[in-house]
Amino acid sequence: MAEMGKGVTAGKLASSMQKKLTRAQEKVLQKLGKADETKDAAFEESVVNFNKQMAEGTKLQKDLRVYLTAVKAMHDSSRRLQECLADMYEPEWYGKEEVDSIAEDTDLLWIDFHQKLVDQALISMDTYLGQFPDIKARVAKRDRKLVDFDSARHHVASIQKSKKKDEVKLAKQVALLEKAAPVWAQGMISAHHVAQTNLSRNQAEDELGRAQKVFEEMNVDLQEELPALWNSRVGFYVNTFQSVASLSEKFHREMGKLNHSLNEVMTKLEEQNKKGLKADGGVKRDLAGTNHSLTPQESPIPKSQSKEESADAAGTAGAESNSLPAAQDEASPVATSNGSVEEVEMPPGFLFKVKAMHDYIANDADELEMKSGDIVLVVSYDNPEEQDDGWLMGMLEANWIKEKGLAHKGVFPENFTQNL
Repeated sequence: MAEMGKGVTAGKLASSMQKKLTRAQEKVLQKLGKADETKDAAFEESVVNFNKQMAEGTKLQKDLRVYLTAVKAMHDSSRRLQECLADMYEPEWYGKEEVDSIAEDTDLLWIDFHQKLVDQALISMDTYLGQFPDIKARVAKRDRKLVDFDSARHHVASIQKSKKKDEVKLAKQVALLEKAAPVWAQGMISAHHVAQTNLSRNQAEDELGRAQKVFEEMNVDLQEELPALWNSRVGFYVNTFQSVASLSEKFHREMGKLNHSLNEVMTKLEEQNKKGLKADGGVKRDLAGTNHSLTPQESPIPKSQSKEESADAAGTAGAESNSLPAAQDEASPVATSNGSVEEVEMPPGFLFKVKAMHDYIANDADELEMKSGDIVLVVSYDNPEEQDDGWLMGMLEANWIKEKGLAHKGVFPENFTQNL
């Protein structure tokens, strides 16, 4: 047999062309109403739902990709803005190191947000939609097999319907042949006629049986899979939007902290600038005429380290704690609201007073939260070995005067304060 290509022979090609022709003829007869069509309302509803689900999923995938593109664009814009600020920020300005650190943390936060959106939303979206092409192809194949089944069914019905007419017609022809044939050949002619009729009917019935079996196997599988796929959409949508919402909430919360820190740096920079102008009676200018509104001796913004990070420096904390002022008298002068000064009894272990220069938000239960301008009474640690480098123990003076209790005692970063 002549080869038509890899795996394709002339016989297979002819068979495929014959199937297509038979299906086309069957569909035409069905549309014209000359042939009935097998209907399954439940399956057709499942196919409608399948097409709707596939369209919705494709749109969600497209919009999610657009969202990720927007996140990437915002990341690029944020990075350029932070780089611009870093380039303009002169080294001697207040909080230079803090500004650089905020820019680096902001860039890493954007990268992490984008990558987690890809891992937890986009990849699962692609996996979800990956099952639709295969099912769509199987639905189309099931429809073709249904046409084959209907065509075979109509062919059998047509043979049975025309059986009597053919038998009468052939009987007349056989009768003429039998009259003309010798007596010994008449029986053979009659037997051949019966065999031919039975052969055509048996072939049609066999073809119908094969077509019905193929169709029903595919139909049963899809009848189970399509409703299950349709119901799965709820859980998938929930997981997808929960992931996006959770990642967005965490991202904006962390970004809010960084923006708060940057705002504090800018506020402090403005305060230091005004102080410098006021102290000099104007704007400082060097011989080259360069504008220096900030004094170089001003310290950069304090960057508090966590107690965990400072644990490594605990060895030096003991030595430094020895340099702290000794406990002062049990009473200290405090200004009252009417302007007079009175002696107030200090808490046990009182060392000295400091003034908060920046707001500090407590991150742990044992930390002291301060507002800029608060007066803090520094006291000694109950166990000096617990003191971390760069951290002091104390309480707000206002709380001590009001309650005379140690319940509000906590640790705070020393570089957020100034000794009084």
